[in-house]
Amino acid sequence: MAKVVNNVRTLRFLAGEMTQAELGEKIGLTRQTIAAIEQGKYSPSLEAAFRIAQVFGKPLEEVFSWEE
Repeated sequence: MAKVVNNVRTLRFLAGEMTQAELGEKIGLTRQTIAAIEQGKYSPSLEAAFRIAQVFGKPLEEVFSWEE
């Protein structure tokens, strides 16, 4: 089954080891939601996905991808 995968954890580390809470605060989500997104247990809304990409200054495709 295909699924959405992401590089959020790696991007947080590269952004000065930003915490899950700090990222959540920037985009209006909880730390728990960020953790679930990183673990692939939860797919963010399209709006949240774009906000996450914007925080890191990356195109959406560099943060989230579709894995067959």
